[in-house]
Amino acid sequence: MRLSRRIGALSCLAVGACLVAGSAAIHLHLWAAGYRTVPTIGPLFLVQGASGIVLGVLMVVFRRAIAALAGAGFLAATAGGFLISVSRGLFGFHDTFAAPLATLSLAIESGGVVVLVVAAALLRSSRRAPVPRGSAR
Repeated sequence: MRLSRRIGALSCLAVGACLVAGSAAIHLHLWAAGYRTVPTIGPLFLVQGASGIVLGVLMVVFRRAIAALAGAGFLAATAGGFLISVSRGLFGFHDTFAAPLATLSLAIESGGVVVLVVAAALLRSSRRAPVPRGSAR
């Protein structure tokens, strides 16, 4: 893998891991600020926060395409849950875009999905591309 591609892949992965952790931190903050009293949603905010922190760390430790895809899926599921809660309600709870940190969280999650899909593609392509013998890479 060319050094520039490797740096790009690992940079995207690191940024994505930070976005996963950022989403987790927002959910932990909201849980502590009052969402913990909402049936079903409260415990889910706590689980999202804790698992997001763990996932963010694992992404940086393992630095593999599968880790990036796991992070992208995690963020997509989190954003999807919020959008369902806004449009139809989720577990009897209806959220709004006016909720604290809602738009910031949605922006972090959306951006994180994009960055992590790019990271996964770069990491995956690096494993497939053989280095020709005698090349000056």
